[in-house]
Amino acid sequence: MTVSIVIPVYNEVYTVERLLRRVAAVAVSREVIVVDDGSTDGTRELLPGLRDEGLIDRLLMHERNRGKGAALRTGFDRATGDVTVVQDADLEYDPEEIPRLLEPIADGRADAVYGSRFLGGPRRVQFFWHTVGNRFLTLLSNVLTDLNLTDMETCQKMVRTDLLRSLPLTVDRFGIEPEITARLAQARARVYELPVSYDGRTYAEGKKIGWKDGIAAIWFIVRCNLLGPRARRWEPGESSRPTEDSTV
Repeated sequence: MTVSIVIPVYNEVYTVERLLRRVAAVAVSREVIVVDDGSTDGTRELLPGLRDEGLIDRLLMHERNRGKGAALRTGFDRATGDVTVVQDADLEYDPEEIPRLLEPIADGRADAVYGSRFLGGPRRVQFFWHTVGNRFLTLLSNVLTDLNLTDMETCQKMVRTDLLRSLPLTVDRFGIEPEITARLAQARARVYELPVSYDGRTYAEGKKIGWKDGIAAIWFIVRCNLLGPRARRWEPGESSRPTEDSTV
């Protein structure tokens, strides 16, 4: 199976090249899709050279910063692989986990696989209240989706591309994480979780998500589960054609 690796990038000039070289070493058939979301720190100027070197298959540029959800939707629309996985550019999540995440989909057990930070994988010890917040958001999401996830907010999600493209995703910022989960539950997708390693950053090291995003996530969990648009029940074999590359 071919994996479309969608990498949203915003001001990651110090990590994006290292991440892409690690992605290039992953033992899967892949296409690498990078979406720059209006970076202003030199990332935007660095990426074309990495594309010319062969580390990027599709490079897409947002003219202004629109948010992680908007960047992911741009990448999802261009994906041509059998499955699509989100891989952040900040090195908190290890791309070497991708082949293991693929296994439940490749052998027919799953339609989507979440890499959980809370199932026992190695992780850098980080902020207590961030963990409490993540567990609360996961609990609230589980109440409304009737899924039993341990880490709804994980940024390492893998989904069959035809299923992913059938989901009505609309959120522009970090609320894309609960939206994807809500839509998968509405589509009656088979969701698996596997433990993954996690090397969380501090704010001094460039972490961008904060308490305001956590408050917003509560609203998006409620909105995406109780208000429209809802995902229709998904049946294997549904698909749509990707659009052409462009600056968006």
